[in-house]
Amino acid sequence: MHLKIKHFVIFITIISFISCKQKNSDLTKIKGKQIPIDSKHVEKVSIEEFVSPYRKRINEVLDSTLAYAPNTISKTDGEFNTTAGNLMADIVLSEANPIFKSRTGKEIDFVLLNHGGIRSIISAGKVSARNAFEVMPFENNIVVAEVKGTDVEDMIVFLIKSGRAHPIAGLQIVLDKNKKLRYAKINGRTVHPEKTYYVATSDYLVSGGDNMGFFNNNTSVTDTDYLIRNAMIDYFKKVDTLAPKVDNRFFMN
Repeated sequence: MHLKIKHFVIFITIISFISCKQKNSDLTKIKGKQIPIDSKHVEKVSIEEFVSPYRKRINEVLDSTLAYAPNTISKTDGEFNTTAGNLMADIVLSEANPIFKSRTGKEIDFVLLNHGGIRSIISAGKVSARNAFEVMPFENNIVVAEVKGTDVEDMIVFLIKSGRAHPIAGLQIVLDKNKKLRYAKINGRTVHPEKTYYVATSDYLVSGGDNMGFFNNNTSVTDTDYLIRNAMIDYFKKVDTLAPKVDNRFFMN
């Protein structure tokens, strides 16, 4: 009798343990719905009062005049190079080179950016920090890649075949009337396949973005910890007038 009671107690204990064991829940369905923001929604006064002074200060900073553009600056006003592209590339070269030189003792040889990275025009008139955010809304850093001349030759082939005015500075590409390469020079000197060059670009492109896989062969990459957008703002503060032109850095002759 005692044995049966013992077995019964053990049985009840096991059943109780199993029944009390926590079951794992599996997610089987997710529901979502759109909540439209329309005239039915009313501002919450307390939130608006809290945010308002910060918004006002940000707008003051973004809209303060830094420079002046006598003409609209666009990425579509030239076939092989454009005013917006030339401005961007020239800014990267002038603003990033002192940083790179202070860290490495070397100079940036040329700049290569991407046409698609320019997201807005700069309209004729006052130029502000807001324009920099509109043109370059991405958090892209300026980096300097160390590459061989053979990789530069691949870059040049890419630029000719791309059919897009990718921004360059320090590099000149001259085509014949059949759009075949006549010559390419870096700072006035013919590209040498065995020479090492330092090209400033974005962290996005150096990782192979926009099909620029030639950067994968880099020997080293130096991050300047300097956003392209911040370089633009710093440049705007230094100059009175922005007047980039479509020039002969990449053209057909």
